[in-house]
Amino acid sequence: MKKAFLILFSFLMILPVSAKTQGETDREYWCQQAYRMAEPVLSRMSSGRLQKEMQVELSPTWDGRNKKVTYMECFGRLMAGIAPWLALPDDKTSESTQRKQLREWALQSYKNAVDPDSPDCLLWRGEGQILVDAAYIAESFLRAWDALWVPLDEQTKQSYIKNFQQLREVDPPYTNWFLFSSTVEAFLVKAGAQYDVFRINTACRKVEEWYVGDGMYADGIVFAVNYYASYVFHPMYLETLQTMSDCGVNTALDYTKYYKRALKRAQRYSILLERLISPEGTFPVLGRSSTYRNAAMQPLAYLAWHRQLPKELTDGQVRAALTAVMHRMYDKQNNYNEGGFLTLGFCGSQPDLADWYTNNGSLYMASLTFMPLGLPADHPYWTSPSEEWTQVKAWNGKPFPKDHHWSDDTIIKDKW
Repeated sequence: MKKAFLILFSFLMILPVSAKTQGETDREYWCQQAYRMAEPVLSRMSSGRLQKEMQVELSPTWDGRNKKVTYMECFGRLMAGIAPWLALPDDKTSESTQRKQLREWALQSYKNAVDPDSPDCLLWRGEGQILVDAAYIAESFLRAWDALWVPLDEQTKQSYIKNFQQLREVDPPYTNWFLFSSTVEAFLVKAGAQYDVFRINTACRKVEEWYVGDGMYADGIVFAVNYYASYVFHPMYLETLQTMSDCGVNTALDYTKYYKRALKRAQRYSILLERLISPEGTFPVLGRSSTYRNAAMQPLAYLAWHRQLPKELTDGQVRAALTAVMHRMYDKQNNYNEGGFLTLGFCGSQPDLADWYTNNGSLYMASLTFMPLGLPADHPYWTSPSEEWTQVKAWNGKPFPKDHHWSDDTIIKDKW
């Protein structure tokens, strides 16, 4: 009896305190959270009601830009996170029913977003911010090409191509914004449209210059501690390089070699991210844009979805850690306003945390951790037993792997 109690106690130590329904699997919980986040947005936008009915919240220090940027931020960032999930084939499960509904709403929402006659046509000119969130829309297409781009009618496709190309009017700041340009242009490459290779290669060269070691990037010429390596650098750089390589674009940059090096860096960074997750499912709130919530963990989700987690991290370990974060963030505090939209804050309503550029559409960056839902339910990521993550082992007196500086000495020269 004593032995059985000890085994049960040891197992409970790795599980977060949560509102988890008895018998509910981790995947069911993730699907519940993804649907809750997406339904208020897509059900309205698909019927032209988002801009009329969304309860918009602006930062107390809002810089005065056109608040209509809110809707593209909300839609683009949401879609970038749930696109892999919506790309799964339909089946007879209840999950599939919800997923199919979201996909149908999303396809109509994509159409409305570029239809001048729709009340939910998005703001495509006049603000630099549009470049940022057009990149997330482009990213959603790259992440679910056959499910979300191919089914669109030709007029809608041409409208996106035209709108994306006119974004070259935006001069991006000397920061992670270079990758928003490269993501949009990489999409145009895949779509077979005219693209600007200079914007792509300049972004790649700058990201390489800004690499500071140990899997980390400076956001521009000066390094600052924040999660922009998670929000933007690792995923968008990998996707830019992968698209250019897959499409066989021939320039001075060897995109395949650059991709392999960038992947190793992303894997190292993900090891560090996993170590930031406490036994209670919390992680440090660092730097600006903290209201993006669990988007700080995007590289772990991205690599899990691509089946490229580093050998040091197992599926069961990463799933357990990310699930703990979701439970700690979404079960204990009310993160949604009365209309069902995310509210300004990190864990609950904390409006004073919002930066001058933040509205509650910005917060849908949090969806980016849902990418592993793009793996089928029978994939080991979902079927492997939950495992203790690093800090659970460390703080319970168990053996855990030491950490040390990781050095990337790979040198890649231009092809000419």
